[in-house]
Amino acid sequence: MHISPSILAANFNDLYNDVKDLKKMGCNYLHIDVMDGHFVPNISFGPVVYKGLKKQLDMIFDVHLMIDNPRFYAAKFVEAGADIITFHLEAVKDSYEMINYLKQLGVKVGISIKPKTNVESIEKYLPFLDIILVMSVEPGFGGQTFMESAIEKIQVLNDLRIANKYTYLIEVDGGINQENASLCKNAGCDIVVAGTYIFKAIDREKTIKGLLKL
Repeated sequence: MHISPSILAANFNDLYNDVKDLKKMGCNYLHIDVMDGHFVPNISFGPVVYKGLKKQLDMIFDVHLMIDNPRFYAAKFVEAGADIITFHLEAVKDSYEMINYLKQLGVKVGISIKPKTNVESIEKYLPFLDIILVMSVEPGFGGQTFMESAIEKIQVLNDLRIANKYTYLIEVDGGINQENASLCKNAGCDIVVAGTYIFKAIDREKTIKGLLKL
């Protein structure tokens, strides 16, 4: 299972130094949460924040757009260095069109669903996706408590993947710690997003290694 630290919980006064050792600690992904204050009740940052990091870090930039009208902004995030763009099913009218547009931009494509959105609502899109991001908190703020309903969604997505020989990765985001990350892994999760749990840890490397041992 891969670890994708969310820079939402990092030190923005010294962002590069706060993330530069993550790859050496075993993290191949860097999760970038983008919020617009409309789709979710919080504002984070735009592509300029991570554009400089892309030139300095050998990591997969995993960009999660929690915004209205992600199609309008997607190209800017790709230009800034996104390797994966994940948009919310709830934020677009035509998910097929959005998937095709992102593929034309040359990035891997993900769909995310909020805790109250069921897996059935994205089932028809599964053959065309690289990532499915299951939100285990209501998107908008870091440091929330993990919702165990995400475990069942991960299991369903894993069962569908096996039955249909799909190739998407399953990612989970929100309230992750050692205990619930283990449950996610056992259900079929491939990537866990962790922000507060990693960046606020007393021993960051030990925390990451603990997750990787799962």
